[in-house]
Amino acid sequence: VQLVESGGGLVQAGGPLRLPCAASGLIVDVYVIAWFRQAPGKEREGVLCISSSGGTTNNADSVKGRFTISRNDNKNTVYLQMNSLKPEDTAVYFCAAVPYYCSDYGGAYEYWGRGTQVTVSS
Repeated sequence: VQLVESGGGLVQAGGPLRLPCAASGLIVDVYVIAWFRQAPGKEREGVLCISSSGGTTNNADSVKGRFTISRNDNKNTVYLQMNSLKPEDTAVYFCAAVPYYCSDYGGAYEYWGRGTQVTVSS
C-alpha cells in the first residue's frame, strides 16, 4: 500500500491550494481516508476525513468553511481543497487510511503517506 501526497508549496495568505493523495494497493472508496497536519513544534492534528460511503467529517474547527475533502474513485485519489489559507495553516500535510471509521486519532490509521509541506506567507 502506498499513499502519495502532492500539491504542497508556498502560497500567499488568502490563496487556495489543492492537495491530492494518490493511493495504490488499496481502493479509496473502501477505506476511510483522512488528512492530518503537523506544524513545527506542534502535535499532529486531524483535519478532515472521508468515509467509504462518501460522508465527510471535519476534525478541526479552525478549517471549517475553508477546507473540504473529496474523492475521485476513477483516479483512486482523495483531495484536500484548501481555500482562504492563513499563515497558521503552515504545516506538513499527511493523508492516512484505515478500513473502519473516521477518527481524529492518528494511531487508528494503518497507512500513511510521507507528507507534503504547505507554507502560507503573510
